[in-house]
Amino acid sequence: MPSRFPLLRDSALIYGRLLTVDEPHLVERYNKALKAFGLSPTDLQSFEIDRTGFSPQIAEELGDYSYLDPNGINRRFIILTPAQIDLPVVHTAFSNTSQLMFEFMTRNQRAINALTIKDVIYGEIDDSVSTVEDIEDLLSINQVEFRVLSAEDVLGKAAELGTLVDRLKQEPDAWRDDDMLNRMVELARICGDIRENALVPDQVIFRHNAYWTSHFGGLYVFVDPDTTTVICDPSAPGFRRSRPWQVSYLSIFDADRVFRFLAESGRLELPRASWIDASGYLEHRAEMVVRGLIRESEPNRNLSNVDKIWLQTWIHNNAERISQDGNFPFLNAAKREINQLGQLRIDEVPPRQRFLVVRAKPDHPDAWLTNRLISDFVPFDFMSRYIFNKQGFYADYEGFSQNWRAHVVDVLKTAYLRNKAAFRARLYGLTD
Repeated sequence: MPSRFPLLRDSALIYGRLLTVDEPHLVERYNKALKAFGLSPTDLQSFEIDRTGFSPQIAEELGDYSYLDPNGINRRFIILTPAQIDLPVVHTAFSNTSQLMFEFMTRNQRAINALTIKDVIYGEIDDSVSTVEDIEDLLSINQVEFRVLSAEDVLGKAAELGTLVDRLKQEPDAWRDDDMLNRMVELARICGDIRENALVPDQVIFRHNAYWTSHFGGLYVFVDPDTTTVICDPSAPGFRRSRPWQVSYLSIFDADRVFRFLAESGRLELPRASWIDASGYLEHRAEMVVRGLIRESEPNRNLSNVDKIWLQTWIHNNAERISQDGNFPFLNAAKREINQLGQLRIDEVPPRQRFLVVRAKPDHPDAWLTNRLISDFVPFDFMSRYIFNKQGFYADYEGFSQNWRAHVVDVLKTAYLRNKAAFRARLYGLTD
């Protein structure tokens, strides 16, 4: 992928904030993990990794971007350093992989700190499903278990040492067993004092809650106390047939039902002056609408010198096209109504346009996932696509002309990358 998207890579818009691995002992440890997975070791002396240990350079060398994600299930991981907890996850089939890795590394911080001094930690996030053939396979995943190994078997040796320590404490004559004592000394040289350094992870089982997955063209699962809701293409195998008594199925193409589900389940922040005025949300959407119309009508135009005055002139010169599209006039009308009434009568808005004026409720646990789903209904807003739906953004980007790619990259660098946290807080109400 880096070779296909050089402009994104050079602008830190893909594979950004990764950790460079260039110390020989760490490269050697990474290779031990690759061999354990049955993969060829790398010849690279320097490469980058994300939170899970995925490396775009090694993926390119192997010719397999799913080398840590075979079949898009039971994700593998390689941990060389505790510092990986602060990295993004840049390649995954499940949107919650990043959160699961964060929880695992947080709950087992002491063990990871101690183990990575001596060894590489590797394994897989076991979903209890080996392949995904239909929706039932996804719904059967209620929790995941981290299967943890280490190349030098420090984990196994620590467990053996722990058993011998217990025996020494409990059996009166155990101290007379020279072979056992020698073995304990040998193991202690490898493991250190296991009474002080926890080498075995405390928690390896975690809940598998709401998520998006790339399977079946993109599928969302939302979990509520009384029901689970699946949103996807109705052609996905098992749609409306798997657990119909427990699962509500919505077509990703049914904007009305998807919107009503998000609103009624408390996941949406409806358009009200209390957040609309300060956020500049409607102005942002309007600008994205105009940029999208420019791309449709003049995909090869050089937009390197575009500013707000140029955009305003384009709007005046293309009034008929803008009127036919309808989204720009709608947003202006929505802004006037909110100024007058303090809110927008959302029930009177056509279903698909409703997604233009809402955002995820910032304090809801599914806020990022909800914003991702919203972005599917406003694909011309490449800013939202990039922030919440990078897989969708990269797929869109492949269809862009060279001039439009350059324009999109310039806007993202100028408006978003300079202060990502502030942008997300202002526009979406999200705090990291």
